[in-house]
Amino acid sequence: MRESVPGGPGAGLGDQGRTWQLSEMDLFADLSAEEMRRIADAAPMREVRRGALLYGPHRPVEVLFILKKGRVRLYRTAVDGRSLTTAILTPGQLFGDMAPLGQRMDHTYAEMLEPGVICLMSRGDVQRLLFTDLRIVARIADLLGARIAELERRLSDTVLKPVPARICSALATLAGSPPAPVRLTHEQLADLVGTTRETTTKVLGDLRGRHLIQVRRARIDVVDPDRLIELATSPTPW
Repeated sequence: MRESVPGGPGAGLGDQGRTWQLSEMDLFADLSAEEMRRIADAAPMREVRRGALLYGPHRPVEVLFILKKGRVRLYRTAVDGRSLTTAILTPGQLFGDMAPLGQRMDHTYAEMLEPGVICLMSRGDVQRLLFTDLRIVARIADLLGARIAELERRLSDTVLKPVPARICSALATLAGSPPAPVRLTHEQLADLVGTTRETTTKVLGDLRGRHLIQVRRARIDVVDPDRLIELATSPTPW
């Protein structure tokens, strides 16, 4: 079994370094130096390797994870071994089993997709340091609201759109603007859009043939994001 939250506090990060790194996050914008110091003291940083399992149903723990660097995949597994990716999280986002935030991780795993840095806060520290600041509460509500909206969009896509359109939509969303490399394997992308690896590989081959993407090992470069968005919204993309 993979180690959960491996590694110790961020190597070489003193008090000033930890405070500065947290202050760079939108969640903690406009906080005073003293407010940032209290949060930094309560949210130790961990450098985490790629593939590390941060959370799983077998080891439930009520803790809030704040992603500072890297990407995290949230997914669930079926009895037959299939998995479904429910979210790909980027720096600045929150996750974890934290009832006061409405955050539930029942039957959910959290895996690092690349080397990164996370911060951890206990339930008591969340209530003491975050819930008492209306600025932070509002930003947390915005983050969770955006995640719910994304889940609703993906559910709608799964029901209403064909697989090629779902893959185009996922690639355009993950790449962002300006487009950055999408660092997912074919299987991880398949889990995200709810299809098979074989189908995903075929669709990616078609997109590459149209010169819309470039495919490398565990990496997809979006060449024409506007065209991908057009295909994602077309009732008959192929």
